[in-house]
Amino acid sequence: MFQTFDATSVPSQGPARLAALRKVLTREGLAGFIIPRADVHQGEYVAARDERLQWLTGFTGSAGFCIVLIDMTGVFIDGRYRTQVKGQVDLAHFTPVAWPELKPGPWIAGNLAEGVIGFDPWLHTASEIEAIEASLEKTGVTLLSTTNLVDTIWPDQPGAPVGKAFVHPDSLAGRTSAEKRGELAALLASAGQKACVITLPDSLCWLLNIRGADVPRNPVLHGFAILHDDARVTLFAEAAKFDAATLAHLGPQVTLRPTAAFEPALRILQGPVRVDKATAPLAVSAGLADAEIACDWGDDPCRLPKACKNEAEIAATRSAHLRDGAAMCEFLCWLDAEALQGGLTEIDVVRALEGYRRATNQLHDISFDTICGAGPHGAIMHYRVTDQSNRAVRPGELLLVDSGAQYVDGTTDITRTMAIGPVPAGAAEAYTRVLQGVIAISRVRWPRGLSGRDLDPLARYSLWLAGLDFDHGTGHGVGAFLSVHEGPQRLSRISEVPLLPGMILSNEPGYYREGAFGIRLENLVVVQTAPDLGDNRAQFTFETLTFVPFDRRLIDTSLLSPGEKAWLNGYHAEVRARIGSHLSTAAANWLAQATAPL
Repeated sequence: MFQTFDATSVPSQGPARLAALRKVLTREGLAGFIIPRADVHQGEYVAARDERLQWLTGFTGSAGFCIVLIDMTGVFIDGRYRTQVKGQVDLAHFTPVAWPELKPGPWIAGNLAEGVIGFDPWLHTASEIEAIEASLEKTGVTLLSTTNLVDTIWPDQPGAPVGKAFVHPDSLAGRTSAEKRGELAALLASAGQKACVITLPDSLCWLLNIRGADVPRNPVLHGFAILHDDARVTLFAEAAKFDAATLAHLGPQVTLRPTAAFEPALRILQGPVRVDKATAPLAVSAGLADAEIACDWGDDPCRLPKACKNEAEIAATRSAHLRDGAAMCEFLCWLDAEALQGGLTEIDVVRALEGYRRATNQLHDISFDTICGAGPHGAIMHYRVTDQSNRAVRPGELLLVDSGAQYVDGTTDITRTMAIGPVPAGAAEAYTRVLQGVIAISRVRWPRGLSGRDLDPLARYSLWLAGLDFDHGTGHGVGAFLSVHEGPQRLSRISEVPLLPGMILSNEPGYYREGAFGIRLENLVVVQTAPDLGDNRAQFTFETLTFVPFDRRLIDTSLLSPGEKAWLNGYHAEVRARIGSHLSTAAANWLAQATAPL
């Protein structure tokens, strides 16, 4: 199996490690140190050697950070992890902090009168550090770039990953690497920039039409790259990761050098050099400044074209979703047959689902560890089942399963919440209101220029009417056989990036009742140009990529408008049409019932 169920940390480990770090702080004359979740590539999913936040605190979430002071330690988590963190850290030594409501600068100012806070410049962006420094301007607290102090007390820290790189076919990429490099180099030249530094692994992989195996669940390569204005690329990654075929694919315009050569190479570039202030480590711009090389702040030039999938990528992604939809329907048929008999656990469910995806004979990996929460575990938004937490799947409860797959032709991500026997009190109304959010996003047309923050309220409207809400964004970007969480596109209150054709996003509103149940429903959608209507204003709409039925047993039809009911019946009819012929006889019969008109 890809997924394992070992507990990767326990709260009891935290206090001793925290004490060791504070000894180092005292020795170095520091009043505190910042420990982010991110690695040098600002990745959400990181290699084992970069799990510093987890190692120190016990918290395993994919986002957050910790600020250690001499007499207080804050663990900053967003709305997805506020239930989870309470069970993973020693609350006598680590204090959960609601972030981004309370930002790091004001928290430091409120808990420290004066002193120096250390940070590793390779693990923070210039934007992050600037924001903290700005909020500390009128205090007695300053920030100082240092070595990573956690690494100095982590005796068995794993080594750097050495996963093999491999070619991503041009037929799936839709464009050659040479075409991409030429287009972006022309943009640099037109801006008077001699080079651009690329630090994001998915940008690097997209640009070169390669994939890697350095991060679990995400087929990306750890490395850095410098794109020059003549379309040459210097790639900084370990030679052991590349076989002859991959090197031949890179071609003569791509020069491979070891990772250790990256920092010295920055200091001999001709400027101006383009650097993304929001994604590149501060160490990059600091190194250029030390060498007196002009730094031009600008977006990573790969991010937007990577996010706007071309027709080949979209067609491939459609195929991946049909394959995955069939596997999901086989799984749901099995679940309906087995769950009421008793004896199933969360781990049993995870194993079964991975088995159905493996049966496609095209599974490269799962796209993240499956979230399978039975009953109250469903209210832990990013719950990961372990041998210790494994819970029975019981009648009279809900089961939330959030999962996905990496196929060479696309990345999938889907969530379904199912009733196991009798429906718990209040669950049908909450489920239906979440479903209404999915439908609202699926049906919307919007004018060119709107961003994710403009659409996000549509997914919440029905919940708001009942005094309910959810503490996460409505959707994240998704890559094309790349990271399951991709920027810059999002459906979120804080997203100001205009939505453009080809962007793939999740559509996943939810509702979580701590101690009782969680509900989340998720399809992937892709932005398309909308057919002309009315006065033919330029508008966009979403095409749904995911085809798996919603649980009819949890739908309160009295809450649905005629338009919502028509959309749902139409969607279920399309699921039957697209998926039915790919199923076993038992699953096809199950699907016919699961998609019957309301």
